[in-house]
Amino acid sequence: MVVQDIAYVELFTKDKRSTTDYFVSALGFTRVADSVEVDRSSVLLRQGDVQVVVTTGRGTWKFCDEHGDGIADIAMTCDDVTATRDAALRAGARTETSPRGDTVVSGFGDVVHTLVPAPASAADRLPPRRTWVPLDGPHHPPGRVQSLDHIAVCLSGGTLDPYARFYQDGFGLDRFYSEYVSVGDQAMDSIVVRNPRGGVTFTLVAPDPDKHTGQLDSFLERNGGPGVQHLAFLVDDIIPAVRECKQRGVDFLTTPDAYYDVLADRFPDLRAIVGELRDTQVLADRDEWGHLLQLFSRSPHERNTLFYELIQRQGSRGFGSSNIRALYEAVERERLTTG
Repeated sequence: MVVQDIAYVELFTKDKRSTTDYFVSALGFTRVADSVEVDRSSVLLRQGDVQVVVTTGRGTWKFCDEHGDGIADIAMTCDDVTATRDAALRAGARTETSPRGDTVVSGFGDVVHTLVPAPASAADRLPPRRTWVPLDGPHHPPGRVQSLDHIAVCLSGGTLDPYARFYQDGFGLDRFYSEYVSVGDQAMDSIVVRNPRGGVTFTLVAPDPDKHTGQLDSFLERNGGPGVQHLAFLVDDIIPAVRECKQRGVDFLTTPDAYYDVLADRFPDLRAIVGELRDTQVLADRDEWGHLLQLFSRSPHERNTLFYELIQRQGSRGFGSSNIRALYEAVERERLTTG
């Protein structure tokens, strides 16, 4: 069976207040509802089609102790939950225990997938099997974020192909794109798997085990194994989106100034906005379909285990070969600076 969409991602944290404040105050999400259970409490945040559940409490402590703040559940909608579960189990997944009786299977590391029926309508999107209390907070203007473009997953070296096959066989995703990036004595491999409608896209990345330790190895060490490295939010217009997020406190990675001198020569049709790209530090690339603009935040979490991306697609369907290299170099500089 083929999964349809990301219903929600659930972020386990030891500090729900500060994590929620980051999403609301800095990234422009809106608090929609609260849920309190025996061993945890959650808040549902929403912007565009993206739903993020921020959860804390005794039931999250083991995950947070081992991995820090991070995505613990990527819930996906299915036409047939039972058939999708069975396909995932045949592909090698395990059935996971759910405190509320959801259908849950293992994913990568300690990250799981809750399988839920497709909602009857766009308004019926609350994560099921919880008692949600709607929040009457301030009504914010519509944010820039439209949807969850992709989820970047960091895996251990040598496991990339097996996990790509797992998501192909178990969830009906197609192998869409692959890239090998080498920077100095370090390298990373990546495979993108997605469903035909594009509602579920995983960018699977792993360090080359034959190269020296780099930022992916550091993430695996900080995270205690494989996990979600970043969430990529699709925006309508990245330059004002970045400026607004910076004003609200988002700290983005920096890009070498020389990058933009080269950019103007590579893409003459972008010369009119190179100054704005330089000012906002936005990266740009082009594939056979169009341009891709993106920028990555520094992690706001204590163990530096999760960060966020803003991405704008001007017809592009790819992931930017040059931008992957620029991101790798930027994150590596950040690792060397902060440790």
